Amino acid sequence: MKPRIKLAKATTPDGGEMLLYQHDQDFSIVVNGDDLMHSRRHESELQLAQLGCQHLTGAPEATVLIGGLGMGYTLRQTLDILNSKSQVIVAELMESVVEWNQEFLGELNNHPLRDPRVTLHTVDVVDLISDSKNSFDTILLDIDNGPEAMTNSANSRLYGYVGIMACKAALRNNGCLAVWSAKPNKQFEHQVMDCGMHIHRFRVPAHKGKNASSHFIWIASDDLKNLPPGGSEYRKPTKKKTTWQAKSKKSVWKQK
Repeated sequence: MKPRIKLAKATTPDGGEMLLYQHDQDFSIVVNGDDLMHSRRHESELQLAQLGCQHLTGAPEATVLIGGLGMGYTLRQTLDILNSKSQVIVAELMESVVEWNQEFLGELNNHPLRDPRVTLHTVDVVDLISDSKNSFDTILLDIDNGPEAMTNSANSRLYGYVGIMACKAALRNNGCLAVWSAKPNKQFEHQVMDCGMHIHRFRVPAHKGKNASSHFIWIASDDLKNLPPGGSEYRKPTKKKTTWQAKSKKSVWKQK
């Protein structure tokens, strides 16, 4: 059995330890001892692009922003969906992740960073979104572990009301926001609706095959027609009437 080899090491924005490992033909990125991503478990990264860009099928050209490079699976799938006139902007905060893709991980996805349609920015995607107005047909976010941050607690500013409104302003008409998450998060769904957007939640497998764990993808848009079919449509919970309120309403009704 071949040993697992440590290829590189980096420090996360929160000061944690991030390691890149290779085991035979597989790669994994580990943060503080926990798996953040693995090359065998990338199905949900593909689904992020497929669901988020579905409304762009047949579009003559499009501009897509990807927040979080990861191992390049979402980027490759996005490039495969879009035509030759489209553009993909990638924002990756950690220079180490970019270097690992260029040196070790590129062959996993036929070196997507070399595609002429790709523009790479080693920046915080929050800053890029805040400086962009009416710029993107789709924003695909795979930042950290989703709304519950794993490597950078500052990512929470992206998933709150201000961050969602910034994403909304950065989208063009009929644009979609797609967000990857390791876990469901009703608070995030509530925030998106507070920003005036429709939202669908999709449960997707982490990898192909039986007994695959689930991840979650949200697709949000100002126009309900732009959302892909399927998934679960989140609705704000209605406040239940108390027993006293129910009796009061009933008695008033009888007096009329």
